[in-house]
Amino acid sequence: FFDAINHNYFATDFHIQLWSDCFLHPDAKKSLMMSKKIVKTGWPMEYLKDTLVPYSNLEKENIILFPHRIAPEKQLDIFRDLAQALPEYKFVIAQDQQLSKHEYHTLLGKSKIVFSANLQETLGISCFEALCVNAFPLVPNRLSYTEMYFDTFKYPSKWTEDYDTYTAYRPDLCRAIISHMDNYKTRLPMLKKQTEALHERFFSAKELIRRLV
Repeated sequence: FFDAINHNYFATDFHIQLWSDCFLHPDAKKSLMMSKKIVKTGWPMEYLKDTLVPYSNLEKENIILFPHRIAPEKQLDIFRDLAQALPEYKFVIAQDQQLSKHEYHTLLGKSKIVFSANLQETLGISCFEALCVNAFPLVPNRLSYTEMYFDTFKYPSKWTEDYDTYTAYRPDLCRAIISHMDNYKTRLPMLKKQTEALHERFFSAKELIRRLV
């Protein structure tokens, strides 16, 4: 399929690198990018912001949400352990419940933080949805997150490289969560800037359409 298609669209630089490492000789990647056969476009989801407007002004609660699917690379065990370490907050796993889209977006809109310890992510739609409803994405400085998010939203990758490493850095991660929860309102201006930056660079069809016309 890749060879047959003129333009192959990828979400992020990390996505391109991941695919190239698996399927391409290092010298081929540069030539294919120059030929525009490999194109970084993000993902055409500009409609999300408007869709989520009704949930963007809900009263916030001390909720920390795990919005990801339940899979080994999402490291749910870390989230469960944080819930034990920080009982003053409500830790919610979205897929523990059978939520309608409206119910999920309402939960997202009431949350202050969405948390990621992901070991695989080529874009991260749930974190962008969180931003659209003024929830704070707390993400590791790895994968697609590195190029997408301002430093304010990232914690050091080594803190959650695996569960054993996490236990050594648990106090650091807890302190970061407490700081973001306690200072949530002061984070809002940066949250707005991050939303606009992601919308412009990663959640718009502009680049894809430009290549087609």
